[in-house]
Amino acid sequence: MVSPPESRRAVVIEDDPDIRGLLVRVLVKQGFDVTHAGAGLPGVEEVRRRKPDLVTLDLNLPDLDGLEVCKLLREFSDAFIVMLTARADELDKLTGLDNGADEYISKPFSPRELQSRINALFRRRPSAAAESAARGELERATEVQQSLLPKEDIRVAGYDVAGVFRPSRNVGGDFYDWYQTPEGLHLTFADAMGKGMGAALIAATVRAVMRSTGLRQDLDAGFASASRAIATDLDSSNSFVTLFHARLDAASGRVSYVDAGHGLALHVQPAGAADRLPSGGPPVGAWPGTQWPQAELDLAPGDSLVVVSDGVLDVFGSVEEFTDAVQQATQSAASANEASNSILALAPAETAEDDVTVVVVRRLPVEVAA
Repeated sequence: MVSPPESRRAVVIEDDPDIRGLLVRVLVKQGFDVTHAGAGLPGVEEVRRRKPDLVTLDLNLPDLDGLEVCKLLREFSDAFIVMLTARADELDKLTGLDNGADEYISKPFSPRELQSRINALFRRRPSAAAESAARGELERATEVQQSLLPKEDIRVAGYDVAGVFRPSRNVGGDFYDWYQTPEGLHLTFADAMGKGMGAALIAATVRAVMRSTGLRQDLDAGFASASRAIATDLDSSNSFVTLFHARLDAASGRVSYVDAGHGLALHVQPAGAADRLPSGGPPVGAWPGTQWPQAELDLAPGDSLVVVSDGVLDVFGSVEEFTDAVQQATQSAASANEASNSILALAPAETAEDDVTVVVVRRLPVEVAA
């Protein structure tokens, strides 16, 4: 279980009680856990005790000059230091920065200016608390994403089916889902735009909606209905999702499919070139009112349907190079699982910037199937 991240901490060192109270209110409003001190030496001890992410420091203190306090703090603290003073001449500003301050604001200041300056500091270098929160969100997003994958292998007579998924460091919205039907199987392969928890939650919505259309006989009408159901969530998040949704009739080898902006499904025969299946339209959520036509593909014995994510495509300089590499990895593999792992290896984990997902549906040669 992921521990909740600590809130950001701040220490206000300011001798004027009115300004001190204003600073505390502004920082609490920004989500900081705030303590304060009215002089330099107590402020140094408070920073040592609290280990804050941010310190606001008055230049004119009753015991020590603020610049001296800043030097003392820099001996043990890497917190952001924002200096506040009524001395606005350039020499004091430069001296303050040379002594380790990260920002310098002249009094009187507006709360909005202070908030803006602080936000800019944390964008440049996230605090330990912010980094912990980000790590926690990525871990939760990974859990959501992993929960979308099929929980068991699928077994269709006469076919070898396998899928692999490897999340990136950023965690995106990739997932694949399959389930067996009396006629063969249903397969959904999707990539929601974005990273982190937002993309993972969109992917979860897409999976649930696509599963709800499984009993409909007309694949394209079912897909259109599902896309309308997904559109509201996509619109509110200003996002979109690429989708490849297919239905296999195992007896005939006929694959009926709809491709909404994915464009990375290939028909690989045992020998010869691989054919990339054309996309039937833009991603779901890109333009309202879009309709996606159903297409058909016949898998002959020995043929494979290979669907990959753009985490593999990104490795190559062109679509042609990508297609050739996927074709070779598929044709040289003895099983769908081996082919999936070989394609996964085309995008090494240490360099991949995006999720990598691969599904292979191979129709067994007649002698093997028999």
